[in-house]
Amino acid sequence: MRWEELDRQPCSLARTLSVLGDRWTLLVIRDCFMGVRRFEQFEARLGIARHVLADRLKKLTEAGVLAKVPYQDRPRREEYRLTEKGLALHPALIALLDWGDRYMAGPEGPPVQRRHRTCGHVTHGVTVCSECGEPLDPREMSVEPGPGAPDDLPLPERSGKTC
Repeated sequence: MRWEELDRQPCSLARTLSVLGDRWTLLVIRDCFMGVRRFEQFEARLGIARHVLADRLKKLTEAGVLAKVPYQDRPRREEYRLTEKGLALHPALIALLDWGDRYMAGPEGPPVQRRHRTCGHVTHGVTVCSECGEPLDPREMSVEPGPGAPDDLPLPERSGKTC
C-alpha cells in the first residue's frame, strides 16, 4: 500500500489516515478543540514551520474538516473553524488523549483534564456499543464485510481471540 494511495483503499482507517495521518495534523486538530483559530496562534503554540502549517491547514480545509471564516475585512483576515466533519473527530481525539493519559503521562498524572460542563465532573472517554450501551472490549469484537466492501476484500480469519 502506497502512502499517496491511502485515500483509495477499501479501508476507512486508511482513508482517514490520508487526511489525518501525521503528527502535525493531529496537533492542529487538538488545538482547534482548545479554541485556537488563527494561523499565528497555531504557529506560536506548535513551533511548527510556516510552510508545514500552511500545508496542513490547506489539507484540512480541502478535506472539509476545517473552514476558513473571515474575521476582518480590511485587510481580509481569516481564521480556521472546525466544521461538523471536524467536530465529529472529537471521540477519536478523546480516545487518543485517554490512551496518552494512561500510558504516557508522568508520575504526576495527566497534564490536562477534561471537565464536562453539563455535570461539572472531570471525565474521560468511554466507548460503548451503539445498540446495547455496553463498553466495547476489543476481545469481544469481530469484523465482517460492510455494504461498501469490494467482493475481494481480504479479511483475516478470526478464532475469537485478539492478538
